[in-house]
Amino acid sequence: MGQAVIAGLGIALPPGAAQEELWEGFFSQHYTGGRRGLAQRIFANSGVRTRQAAVSPLLEDVSGWSTERRMRRYQVEAMPLAKEAVGRALTEAGVAADELGLLAVCSCTGYATPGLDILLARDMGMAPSLQRLFVGHMGCYAALPGLGTAADFVAARGRPALLLCAELTSLHIQPADPRADIQQIVSHALFSDAAAAVVLTPQSRPGGYVVSDVTALTDTTTAGHMTWEVTDLGFRMGLSPQVPDVLSIHVRAMVDDLLTRNGLTVADVDDWAVHPGGPKILDVVQRQLGLPDEAMAASREVLAAYGNCSSPTVLLVLDALRRRPRPPGRVVMLAFGPGLTLYGVLLETT
Repeated sequence: MGQAVIAGLGIALPPGAAQEELWEGFFSQHYTGGRRGLAQRIFANSGVRTRQAAVSPLLEDVSGWSTERRMRRYQVEAMPLAKEAVGRALTEAGVAADELGLLAVCSCTGYATPGLDILLARDMGMAPSLQRLFVGHMGCYAALPGLGTAADFVAARGRPALLLCAELTSLHIQPADPRADIQQIVSHALFSDAAAAVVLTPQSRPGGYVVSDVTALTDTTTAGHMTWEVTDLGFRMGLSPQVPDVLSIHVRAMVDDLLTRNGLTVADVDDWAVHPGGPKILDVVQRQLGLPDEAMAASREVLAAYGNCSSPTVLLVLDALRRRPRPPGRVVMLAFGPGLTLYGVLLETT
């Protein structure tokens, strides 16, 4: 078996707005009645300063839209973001679109056929022999199994692969409800839109990351803690406040297993790319792994600057890490989502 190296990473973001502006301009009116004060506190304590929306609530209120109307808009808005992210990743990698052997797309916020995978392959000149994979409804952790699958393809076939994660959570704002549950308020305060693409090649390059190992752990006894339900009015998020407690039970054991089988310990990891599902998620991971504040700085800054963009977010953190002035080091990527599922990826520098 060969190796798979991250040779290019591209990010695309729709227009952004300050969290305070989103509260004052839309959500303060969206949450009237007894929940307004609670909602305001949740927005203020979300750890988010700014976030992006392809369909901004400051310009359009989609909360009453049917799921059909939201899905039609998804196709319109997702394609330009996807093309931008993919184009940037291919350019950085020095790989032509028709050289790709596999295109994997992760998205849980929109569905149609033909989907993003087919339309991207057509519009960007990918080869007719391209193999495609579409991953849906894995949510926030989807980038990591997607990365593992793409890396396995590259290592086994010796051909480049591309992973795209594209999410438009802005299309799923739920209708106003004076009795809105806390889970809905939290999701409206955190989630954001983004696209991120990664090109993997079998050739190593200075400063590149080799996808060394992948691990997962799913606690199905807590499957109801995180849900993403298709309703007549878009997709509705269920997010139990017990999620951090479940992570606190499992994250250390999963990370130790990943590192031990590679002859490593937590102290041997140079950088951590942790999916910023929210401030409490990051607090739990930091505490359980015994990490210093510096190790979590990139994840917290991504949460503050971009919000929780679901599947692309951990790739935004990786991008932030590699843009720092110091040389790249060994990285552990962590992401969490429905299941409850924990995923980890070990990256080694070339």
